[in-house]
Amino acid sequence: MKNTVEKSRFEIGIYTLGDLVANPHTGNIISAQQRIREIVEAAKLADEAGLDVFGVGEHHRLDYAVSATPVVLAAIAQTTKQIKLTSATTVLSTVDPIRLFEDYATLDLISNGRAEIIAGRGAFVESFPLFGYDMDDYAELFAENIDLFLKLNKSESITWNGKFRSAIHDAEIAPRPAQKQLPIWVGVGGTPESAALAGRLGTGMAIAILGGDPQRFKPLVDVYRKSGIEEGHDLSNLNVGVTGHGYIAKTTQQAKEEFYPYYSNYWKYVNGQRGISTKMSRADFEQMSGPETALFVGSPQQIIEKILQQYEMFGHHRFMAQIDIGGVPFNKIAEGIELLATEVAPVVKREINKYNEI
Repeated sequence: MKNTVEKSRFEIGIYTLGDLVANPHTGNIISAQQRIREIVEAAKLADEAGLDVFGVGEHHRLDYAVSATPVVLAAIAQTTKQIKLTSATTVLSTVDPIRLFEDYATLDLISNGRAEIIAGRGAFVESFPLFGYDMDDYAELFAENIDLFLKLNKSESITWNGKFRSAIHDAEIAPRPAQKQLPIWVGVGGTPESAALAGRLGTGMAIAILGGDPQRFKPLVDVYRKSGIEEGHDLSNLNVGVTGHGYIAKTTQQAKEEFYPYYSNYWKYVNGQRGISTKMSRADFEQMSGPETALFVGSPQQIIEKILQQYEMFGHHRFMAQIDIGGVPFNKIAEGIELLATEVAPVVKREINKYNEI
């Protein structure tokens, strides 16, 4: 059946949150300086290999290396040529929208029109007390800030009044980006309300699918597109992105054997931050990485099949994998980038083109 979504070029990329987790085999934790250098190098490799997009996340705590995402992306812009550069994700509730726009407009000029933003409420909330915001205003802050950001994106000068920051009157917003407008996506973790908001605003929607059955996210895509169309937005402009954890090796068995210690290590660490001490068993991991699940672990063919299965569900426009979590060493990250770019991406794009011609 022909996909009803506009036939835009399908994009494949990677993203990182810059976590600083001990290597489970050695117990060593690399420095924030080394982690940032490796992030820049990974982006360079991804660009040279032909991937479409590279994302960098934002956290404000010592177990993550990146808090100033646009600074890291600007460094990446200087060593890359084609790859799109996006935040993944900007915690829009706790950043001034004007400062954010100026930072990414500058990044857009530096990168010659390659800057994007994925904006979200934030799964980690340390930025709220750090920057003086109240968690009780969690949703209201995001709604106000994204409204202001979208207005800034459209106009060189603006008059605006809101609840959480000072009013502005005929303010000039500079610099303007190289692109006509900065592409902005709303990051959605699983709530229909967030999906509906992204649709009403007419932004892209980036869904974080970190495990389980991806079919459960289909209603979010439906709500997003329905809300967007009802608001008068063109379906062809309602772009959906899928993000998720992944690890690629020559064979699926190799991928599972290599990745299990790192993935178990990652969840042990993350859950420990939440006061949960449960350890991921190998049986749990095998179930999580099965062929019908959303965890992208396996051979290039296994990854291809999972991306195409999800495309049949969502008709999405972009897939981004996080392949550097849990202390995975850089040489394995580099191998994963090469396999994703040379053995996965060409096949996925060819098959999607065929699918849309039926």
